Amino acid sequence: MDWKLLASTFGLIFLAELGDKTQLATFGLAAGGSSRLAVFLGASLALVATTALAVLLGDAVARVVPEVWLRRGAGVLFVVLGVVFVATAD
Repeated sequence: MDWKLLASTFGLIFLAELGDKTQLATFGLAAGGSSRLAVFLGASLALVATTALAVLLGDAVARVVPEVWLRRGAGVLFVVLGVVFVATAD
């Protein structure tokens, strides 16, 4: 197991998820629901399922597209989205 990759993945996803829409929705469901355990399990299973899908699709794309182009594409996408978000901000 690549422990450095595990730790960096955990850190990145943990920080990215703090305060996002998913966490706020989970917060609302837990506050208004009768079973926090059901909300926890449902949210956990959803995150595991979406993460599994991302890993499978990422692996499939990586088999076809060289890593350098994936990194470049991701960088361009982040810049474009950043520009769009700044340009459309109220």
